[in-house]
Amino acid sequence: MSSDDQPRSRRWHRARSALLNAALVVVVFLVVSTFQSRDMLAVDGEDAPALRGTTLAGNAYDLADVRGTPVLIYFFAPWCKICAASADNLVRLRRWQDTADLKIVAVALDWDTADDVHAYADRHELNVPVVLGDVDVARRWQVRGFPSYYVLDSGHRVARRDIGYTSQLGLWWRARTVN
Repeated sequence: MSSDDQPRSRRWHRARSALLNAALVVVVFLVVSTFQSRDMLAVDGEDAPALRGTTLAGNAYDLADVRGTPVLIYFFAPWCKICAASADNLVRLRRWQDTADLKIVAVALDWDTADDVHAYADRHELNVPVVLGDVDVARRWQVRGFPSYYVLDSGHRVARRDIGYTSQLGLWWRARTVN
């Protein structure tokens, strides 16, 4: 074996090792994500539950009013640190996605006062409707952790779901692949 072959062999070994490590990380991520979302609404072609409530602005909100357009629903709690970390990603997604192509709504759950929700929305400069949810909404939507995301297709069937931190790119990818 020539001296030139040894460095090439080592580079190949390192590259192969790095690829295997990356594949392992992806597999672990997918397993954990699947485990976390196991109790969420199924992605099975069934209609999503109703979502009605009052927004922070005092307006009535009814998910049925935006039927025909895909929707990303972001369930959060004002005290949740992971929600706070991911809220900015939601704001940036709103800038990337036209409202005609994707509706985004945030639903506050597990809050003490509307002032707490207002403070959260102001702190994160939420540029989407914020609905004041309750335990009934959490039960119907099977929200057991924060943040939880559902992406509905234009027929308002659950197309994607996730729980926990999701990057801006992750939100965009989930939402862009829905019609």
